Amino acid sequence: MVEKKKTAEGWPVVNGDYVVGNPKSCVAGATLASHLEDVIVDAGAAIAGPVKTENLGIEKMIANLISNPNIRFLLLCGSEVQGHITGQSIEALHANGVAPDKRRIVGATGAIPYIENVPDEAIDRFRQQLEIVSLIDSEDMDLIRARVKECVEKDPGAAEEETVIIQLEENCEEVKVVKSTSETDLIYSRRRYRKMNT
Repeated sequence: MVEKKKTAEGWPVVNGDYVVGNPKSCVAGATLASHLEDVIVDAGAAIAGPVKTENLGIEKMIANLISNPNIRFLLLCGSEVQGHITGQSIEALHANGVAPDKRRIVGATGAIPYIENVPDEAIDRFRQQLEIVSLIDSEDMDLIRARVKECVEKDPGAAEEETVIIQLEENCEEVKVVKSTSETDLIYSRRRYRKMNT
């Protein structure tokens, strides 16, 4: 049996339009512009929901995924978001990260692919913890269910690193990173970013 860890208290840590399943599952689903979240969760995922923007939407998704170390696969499916090109932006972020000076997702083709409210530590964790399973532009429910089940069968267990929690506060210039360690110490670090208009 694979090792599982506790999620962050109150997981998911950021509110949004999603369905929560078994928090010990290794799969999460980003349904982009479609609403296939029930299909994904019913197939065995921890969480699933649409991600419509290539900036704030991705930031919220990252916060919820890295605060659950059991999630090791991110299934991208559903219709690509026109203009935002969110699915491709997630793939580019996972493959390339962000440019340190401008915070732009390297290789993203969307209109505004900037990750300004998530620190580098959290982006690195997202890239290391998760494997992307791409079914972008597919709404084939049988195929989606099959991919979720394949991921569940390949479950590598929880990420070795401890849970990382980022608290995104609306209309705020600060992002708080709370890193939970095995000794349950909390380490706070603050980073200033320019104010976002939502």
